[in-house]
Amino acid sequence: MNVKNLLSAALGIMISTSAMAQTDSTKAIEKKPEEKKINWYDKIQIRGYSQIRYNRLLETNSDLGCEQCDKSWGNNNALFLRRGRLILFGQLNEHVYMYIQPDFASSASATSLHFFQLRDAYFDISVDKKKEFRFRIGQSKIPYGFENLQSSQNRLSLDRNDAFNSALSNERDLAALFYWAPEKTRKLFSELVSKGLKGSGDYGVFAFGLFNGQTANKPEANNNLHIVSRLTYPFQFKNGQIFEAGVQAYSGKTVVTSITKGVKGGPEFDDQRVGGSIILYPQPFGFQMEYTVGKGPEYDVASNSIMTKNLEGGYALLNYKIDLGKQLLFPFVKGQYYQGGKKHELDARRYVVHDYEIGLEWQPFKQLEIVAMYTISDRVYEDAVKTSNHQVGNLLRLQVQINY
Repeated sequence: MNVKNLLSAALGIMISTSAMAQTDSTKAIEKKPEEKKINWYDKIQIRGYSQIRYNRLLETNSDLGCEQCDKSWGNNNALFLRRGRLILFGQLNEHVYMYIQPDFASSASATSLHFFQLRDAYFDISVDKKKEFRFRIGQSKIPYGFENLQSSQNRLSLDRNDAFNSALSNERDLAALFYWAPEKTRKLFSELVSKGLKGSGDYGVFAFGLFNGQTANKPEANNNLHIVSRLTYPFQFKNGQIFEAGVQAYSGKTVVTSITKGVKGGPEFDDQRVGGSIILYPQPFGFQMEYTVGKGPEYDVASNSIMTKNLEGGYALLNYKIDLGKQLLFPFVKGQYYQGGKKHELDARRYVVHDYEIGLEWQPFKQLEIVAMYTISDRVYEDAVKTSNHQVGNLLRLQVQINY
């Protein structure tokens, strides 16, 4: 083979190799999927619920009420829009989660209804990809008490118990919190809600943090932060039954901001509590019990002053889950007791509460829930305006809830 033929063969090989490489490159480009642009609004989801109540059926005492429970108890009340929630939430990226919940049914006063008010506005910042370690900043529920953390959308009883709820009006405050839970347990917390087992949601196995102490949508009134911690764990047995036990505590200084002229004491007081919780999820039988002790501000009738006093109370709830095809029934009974002050009310109003409830929740389908609950109530609530106020009464309460 002469030089001319060698050069010609070499040139042919080079051209062929170049063409093959170009063809492979073109194929690679063709096979590469086109990246879809994800807009910010594609990451945001919307859901919500509304509750309409009527509390006057079979009422035996129109003077009986509960300011922190339900403002539509008693005199001059009829149909009442208890909640009108619209929730915006979404995973903004791998490490940042957003949750914003306004309420369109807030009561600004006894004569003003349906005001827009912020309930939640927080962001979860995850440290790891599994989101087992996360920090929460913003306005959110404070991890104190199972029933306090349980959404009213899922709760059986129409109101939270006085003992735990007196710690945190509206259950929320501006806070910086740390949560930890294993991935498997986080999934279980989510399933307890999605499967209709009346869960509280995912507030970690361990929680620790700081919060203002004057509750949601109220300005801080001193230079001290409250500290809070909670430890809880759900045990799942081989038969599928789930039992959860937890303990929680907080400590700080609170300011009573609503005081009748002439009342002595304060306005800043010690505010400390510890509580225990046990929950057996309804499969089909369920049980809840919580108890708290501590100290806080309370009106003293004898001295016409607000003093730091001991407080205690709790509740027990029995329920049962009945599956009727796609329908669900939850009969329940609940008893509660509380003795102590309510720091958010006038003069840190003194309370002694003995309440009993017999109720039934019916879910004909996912978007509709109907609750009928008969309440037997014995309440003492006294302040400088009413130094002797003992109300006893019964009433049948009705609620329709729409989920969307």
